[in-house]
Parts: sequence; structure tokens; C-alpha cells
Amino acid sequence: MLNKKQKYLQIALNSTLEEAKSIINQLPVDERIIIEVGTPLIKKYGIQAIKTIKSRWTSKVSLSSKNFYPYVVADLKTMDRGATEVEIAYSGGADAAIALGTAPIETLNIFVEKCRELKIDSMIDMMNIDFSLEVLRNLKNLPDVVILHRGVDEEQFNPESEIPYHEIHRIKENYDILVSVAGGDTIQEVQRAIFNDADIVIVWKNFYESSSEIAKLTQEFLNEIK
Repeated sequence: MLNKKQKYLQIALNSTLEEAKSIINQLPVDERIIIEVGTPLIKKYGIQAIKTIKSRWTSKVSLSSKNFYPYVVADLKTMDRGATEVEIAYSGGADAAIALGTAPIETLNIFVEKCRELKIDSMIDMMNIDFSLEVLRNLKNLPDVVILHRGVDEEQFNPESEIPYHEIHRIKENYDILVSVAGGDTIQEVQRAIFNDADIVIVWKNFYESSSEIAKLTQEFLNEIK
């Protein structure tokens, strides 16, 4: 459902449902925005987190004068029970689900298959994987999106760790799929991701808590998504 000719800003919401609703209320209505229901929210509130955020973003878009589909991702970080977890995301109204690339290949295969069956996008997060192509080459079917990800703990406790921007070109040279980048939340890192041909840039730090700067910050990020 994503447009391969479009660049996107994916805003990950990870705090509480009240914070998430407040943040969504302040976001500009822009078709380049993807809302992510973060793993902490799903673990804390279950499927209700997906339903609530999908409903709030849908209402926000529908009340505006703009006409586009309100896209929401459920970051399940699936490691097992691929089909079951896709069904959970789907029943909550998610338009995409995320599995971890470190999951067994059998899990990833059924995850992608079930996403196709239910007509939602499959995303595979390659956090802690050095060579994403090795995972992709072993799959029966490709996911819709590959996520190149420097984890939060990795960034905090290993300052020398880097986002694997170089993997973007390797993937795109071999496959016609979208590539997302997570782990950088500054304007400079967003610029670098786009410069290296990322299709989606994921941010979260500035969107953990609601603030009067949300709208301004979002627009600044969107100005770099070209």
C-alpha cells in the first residue's frame, strides 16, 4: 500500500496511549507520515493500542481537507508464531506488521505469507544483523519493507555503533523493495538517510512525550523527506 515513488517519515509512539493521542492531535496532516504503534505500547496495552492509534489517526485525517489513507504500522517484533501475530496486527486495524530478521526462516516465511493473504504490508527489522541480504536470499517471498536498525540500547551503550546506511544500496541493487532506516533522530541523521536513498525514516525520541514543539519538529523532519 506504500508508494515506491514517495519518501515517508515514520513516527514511532512508545510511551502511553494518552501521550500517543495527544501527539497525534498535534501532528500536521500529511500523506508522508506513517504512524507506528511501538513495541512498548503493544506490550503494555495489547491490541487496544493498535485500535486506539489507528482510530485517532484516521479521525484526524478524515476531519482534514486532505484525502489520503491513514497508514499505521504495528511493531510486533515477531520472533515466533508469525501467522498468529500478523492476525493480531490485522484485527487491530494495522496496515503493516514488523517481524525481526533474527527470527527462524520458517517464521519469516509464514509471516510474509500471512501478510500477503490479509493484504497488509510485511516489514522485516534487521536489527543486529550484519548482512541483510543473507536473510532476504533465504526467504520464499520478499517482504514489502526491510528496516535497517540501530537499537536504542545499542546507541546508548555503544556510542561507536553506526546505522548501516551502506546496506541500503546493497539491498536495492538486488531487490525492488522499500528500505527503512531506524536509529537516528536528528535532522542530520534524517538527511543522511535520505541522501543514502532510504524510502522511510523512523524517528521516536522527539515523539516520546507530547510537547508544544511537536508540530514544528514534525514539519522540520518532513522538510527533509523529499
